[in-house]
Amino acid sequence: MRRKLKKNQLFYKFNCVNSQFTGFDFDQAMFVEDGMIKFIGDRKTVLKKIKLDSLKIHESIHLQNKNVLPSFIECHTHTVYSGSRAEEFELRNNGVSYLEIAQKGGGILSTMRSTRETSQKKLIEMTKKRVDQFLKQGVSTVEIKSGYALDLKNELKILKVIQQIPNLYTQNCAPHIVSTFLGAHAKPPEFASYIAYLDFLATELLPVIKKKKLSQRVDIFIEKNFFESHEAFDFLKKSKEMGFDIVIHANQLSHSGGAELALELNAMSADHVIHLSEETIRQFSQKSTVAVLLPAADLYMKCPYPAARKLIDAGACVALATDFNPGSCPTQDLSLVGLLARLEMKMTLPEVFKAYTLNAAKALGLEQVEGDLQVGKKANFICTEASLTDFFYSAGNMPEHQLFIRGNRILLS
Repeated sequence: MRRKLKKNQLFYKFNCVNSQFTGFDFDQAMFVEDGMIKFIGDRKTVLKKIKLDSLKIHESIHLQNKNVLPSFIECHTHTVYSGSRAEEFELRNNGVSYLEIAQKGGGILSTMRSTRETSQKKLIEMTKKRVDQFLKQGVSTVEIKSGYALDLKNELKILKVIQQIPNLYTQNCAPHIVSTFLGAHAKPPEFASYIAYLDFLATELLPVIKKKKLSQRVDIFIEKNFFESHEAFDFLKKSKEMGFDIVIHANQLSHSGGAELALELNAMSADHVIHLSEETIRQFSQKSTVAVLLPAADLYMKCPYPAARKLIDAGACVALATDFNPGSCPTQDLSLVGLLARLEMKMTLPEVFKAYTLNAAKALGLEQVEGDLQVGKKANFICTEASLTDFFYSAGNMPEHQLFIRGNRILLS
């Protein structure tokens, strides 16, 4: 008897990228139920498991002779903001440093003023368009930080914007949006000291965020002339005690101690990590903390590139992300990030794929449900006729593909 597929069941035949990202296994199949992968592997084996008639199967195939690989995960962005800082780019090109701009009221504080003045409705509209740009590149999960308001009312406004984004998409086709509270991005003018501001965040904002379930993650920018590592320790420890996962903007402009603190506190990730000692690199290999590398930001900031090769060779888990933001990295181009990783950080193409899928999932604590194509994980993947070598090769040019989220094809205008 011919079995008929139900609405919540989907069957795909394709060529699947293997777990090492070094080539394709041909004549593969995947059976999806309720958005999750129930069976995957050799087509004949999967057919036996689900006991479907071959004639009926042909009526259900969507991806014949196409290549399928896990969708990308963008694990570090600052996507909710208002205003432009294009003029600062010209200043930096003329020798004015990032810190000098910040000390004169520019940088993060410039974006803060604009974002505070922008309505929640307008921020939602702008953020949706930016998230769509990620989806067009094959991204199914986007992490978005707050941190461009730096007061109670407007930080909550940003977190509510982040929370609303999935609701703007058709049910079961929405990207996974991960919210991160980055109130400790800079010190707002209302506070005289960094310690006083961190105390305000810990006592006034974190309890509200926890109660309203606006975020499960807390981030902080540890750097000289911003938040010092010794100041951040108590704040991050309290965040962990309240049940938040912690991540750190670490060692971007100097040996700030942020990476070392991330390792000490078993943070989910330490992001940027340009300035690392040999001992700190060794410690990354022994800890679960993911090193999130952001080479597009390094390009814009004219920073050295992180020691990706040393980290990977030591056994550390390395992820990649854009760091999309209005000031130090105003690009959403994944292809540029991967290209810089290959050219400047000596990462191999398989390492770039893994850094933008499974390792990025680990940076967000999602590796049990996202990041690769395995039974029990979400059916998030891209389908393409391109070969692996076409990816992360041409800046600004992601090979033509189709994005599927929970087994559903995503159509964007």
